[in-house]
Amino acid sequence: MSTTTTDAAALEPEVDPGEVGLDAERLARIDRHLQGYVDDGRLAGWLFALTRHGRLAHVARAGHRDAEAGLPIEDDTVFRIYSMTKPLTSVAAMMLYEEGAFALKDPISRWIPCFEDLQVYRSGSGDQIETEPAVEPIRVWHLLTHTAGLTYGFHRADPVDALYRDHGYDFGQPRGVDLAAACETWASLPLLFQPGSEWVYSVATDVLGHLVEVISGQSLDAFLAERILGPLGMVDTRFGLPDEQRHRLAGLYVPGADGRAARFDEIGPVAHGTPTFLSGGGGLVSTAADYLRFADMLRRGGEADGVRLLSDRTVRYMTQNHLPGGADLERYGRPLFAETTYDGVGFGLGFAVTLDPVANKVLGTPGTYTWGGAASTSFWVDPEEDVTAVFLTQLLPSSTHPLRSALSQLVSQALVG
Repeated sequence: MSTTTTDAAALEPEVDPGEVGLDAERLARIDRHLQGYVDDGRLAGWLFALTRHGRLAHVARAGHRDAEAGLPIEDDTVFRIYSMTKPLTSVAAMMLYEEGAFALKDPISRWIPCFEDLQVYRSGSGDQIETEPAVEPIRVWHLLTHTAGLTYGFHRADPVDALYRDHGYDFGQPRGVDLAAACETWASLPLLFQPGSEWVYSVATDVLGHLVEVISGQSLDAFLAERILGPLGMVDTRFGLPDEQRHRLAGLYVPGADGRAARFDEIGPVAHGTPTFLSGGGGLVSTAADYLRFADMLRRGGEADGVRLLSDRTVRYMTQNHLPGGADLERYGRPLFAETTYDGVGFGLGFAVTLDPVANKVLGTPGTYTWGGAASTSFWVDPEEDVTAVFLTQLLPSSTHPLRSALSQLVSQALVG
């Protein structure tokens, strides 16, 4: 199986698409569609890779990693993957779960005591916020499913979000803060809702990363390097690039006033060097070849090239819908900062899971699990069609263009066998 051993410097297809049930002419539609984003300036550059039956069948790339310097997208280009960090942190936690380190229903205050005696938002704003005691502790499964009642400051949707921003947690965190200190702050703020009662995208996976640290006795970067990245040969995935590798890092962009991608260096340097805050929810940089290795491990049920990280039963369990009552995100979750609705999409232990493509109104397959990052990156694994896909670019925010839903429909229409 090649995607676990592919050299990042030569990410080239290893099989004719027709041999694995893909139509080459239909695959070209993907390239033309994405090329249009570069031609009209909406994206500086992108890279897309697709496997079927574990074989790399299609790779396309266009544009620049640094448009201002004229540096092209290359196979070893490094991208900030932001929330595509979350599935790796979730896998790390479930590796400890398989060792019997915790039960999913265990309160996290057993290991992180600051999460005892929590308060929950009830009404008001600013200095006039009223709270009530939490009737349910935050449990491990709440972190894995974003049902803990934690939030993000950048949502800008609720008074609790404003409290996060007041404490320095917007799209980032105060300088010098580590995971332990961040948890102390978050635990001191009201929860957005009673744990387990709703879904909202949140810092829950950062708390999960600290849980991994406390239980394992290792820093999160050390645990990931030793237990996941090293065994999978993910040599370019880490919390920040060393100086000698920085020329490979893609520039960060946002939509300009004219709709064209405009350089945005204000938060880009966070990826320069190892940060103090090891964000299990969004801190990693990676390459297409590396993330394909991770996705292929999941596709293979937790194993890659003789290295087993998880049992196949655990992977299947993680990629089922864990929202209470089988609800989808559109009904159970608060509105997402996203380019699409989430009808017919549930959430497992670290991944969104397609329940009903008809309800979602995007061509796809039930059981597909996926997630993306703030800079418009995404990946998915389709167990039924035996497909993995990775799309990397650097445009904030991910809600700017409907790239993810378009890629799903374009890949699906290219499957012919």
